[in-house]
Amino acid sequence: MTIEWRYTTRRDLGVLSLAGYLGPDATDRFTGAVGWAVARGTGPVILDLTGLLGWSAGGQIAVAQAARRLAEHGRRLELAAIPADGSLVPDATCPAVPVHCDLAAALAAHGDHGTIKQWSTDDWAAPQDPGEPALT
Repeated sequence: MTIEWRYTTRRDLGVLSLAGYLGPDATDRFTGAVGWAVARGTGPVILDLTGLLGWSAGGQIAVAQAARRLAEHGRRLELAAIPADGSLVPDATCPAVPVHCDLAAALAAHGDHGTIKQWSTDDWAAPQDPGEPALT
């Protein structure tokens, strides 16, 4: 099983939403999604894990590596809705990663930022963010 992703830019932040299982087979796809976010946004990246079914130790390492990569570009990674099967335990080389209970709380921490643009994998089937109008 792999992951599907959607990246949404908002004013001064981005939301990278994942669906599926972030295991060894999905880390390359996740790394590509992070690259997409680095190239197309500014400000912090909220990693929305609402649709994530779970993650392996390798998936957690990929998230920590994403935090380092974003920090190299002057951006911060934040997590929303960590899977119940574990939490991210970054090592000493990982920048601080704020954790929010859900996407709504993460967005509230940054104020109201409407969607600007959105990209996703072809099989993305998750609903829009809560309270967001459908994009056309």
